[in-house]
Amino acid sequence: MGGTEALTAAEVEAEARVARELVATLGRVVLGQEAVITEAVLALMARGHVLLEGAPGTAKTLLVRTLAEAMGLTFRRIQFTPDLMPSDITGVNLLTSTGGFSFRPGPLFGDLVLGDEINRAPAKTQAALLEAMQERHVTVDGTSHPLSASFTVFATQNPIEFEGTYPLPEAELDRFLIKSLLEYPSAEAEQGVLARVLGGFEAAEPASFGVTRLLDAEGLARLRAATRRVRVEPTLTAYITTLVRATRGAPALTLGASPRASVALLRLAQAAALLDGRDYVVPDDVKRLAPPVLRHRVAVAPELELEGVTPDQALRTILERIEAPR
Repeated sequence: MGGTEALTAAEVEAEARVARELVATLGRVVLGQEAVITEAVLALMARGHVLLEGAPGTAKTLLVRTLAEAMGLTFRRIQFTPDLMPSDITGVNLLTSTGGFSFRPGPLFGDLVLGDEINRAPAKTQAALLEAMQERHVTVDGTSHPLSASFTVFATQNPIEFEGTYPLPEAELDRFLIKSLLEYPSAEAEQGVLARVLGGFEAAEPASFGVTRLLDAEGLARLRAATRRVRVEPTLTAYITTLVRATRGAPALTLGASPRASVALLRLAQAAALLDGRDYVVPDDVKRLAPPVLRHRVAVAPELELEGVTPDQALRTILERIEAPR
């Protein structure tokens, strides 16, 4: 299962090489965030949107800007604020000199769209973003406008305890394939950042990144098509189903993951296999990626949350309890 036609060894090698080069390129620019870099590339391969959570200054914007540079894709950044209107992101119809209307696209009409501080946005604007993420088009004055085939949202949010932030609705969180957590880099990585700045690196100037274009929109489409053809045995789909369903009855959780989470975990496991140079998924692919796929789709019981239990800890208990196929 996992595609109509099996991947050839040459296809696996070629696509895996591109994906690994992409990860390596990002790693030379975004220092100290290896896990997040890999997760971002896997999500792109699986055609999913990414939620990035971390304190300000942990290279969230730099990560997405570098991805766009490495793939020759258009980068758009939207700063979410409490007064941002839906039309500010989708676009508007303007009256022309001939008396008709002309559509002026908003910043959602890019390939890689960075929604900065999404948890500061009003509900109506979040709803407009939700439609774009789910349907891959926007509706303005009753007319539907398709988005780019490469369209991917990378939304950033500060941890909820930061002032002026609001938890995202469950329906919106569920549209993100993964949630990646950015920690502060190690002392060594931070020193590396300073050395790069002294060498002329400027986060606001992509020309200073030293990035060579590795692929384009067509290359990304081929990579995504190859990902969907990675083989997934019935024992693995059963394992994914069992894991996700276990979140719904776990005593530590008041909200379990939806069937969309099962699909997300399947797609991401396929991407991980291809990145690793395999045309088939193994149980470790699923186990390793369960936390980023599930952590934003579950809710820890309030009394346990007060004790400091995190979604990742609750998920680890489930992963340890459920036996993986051999």
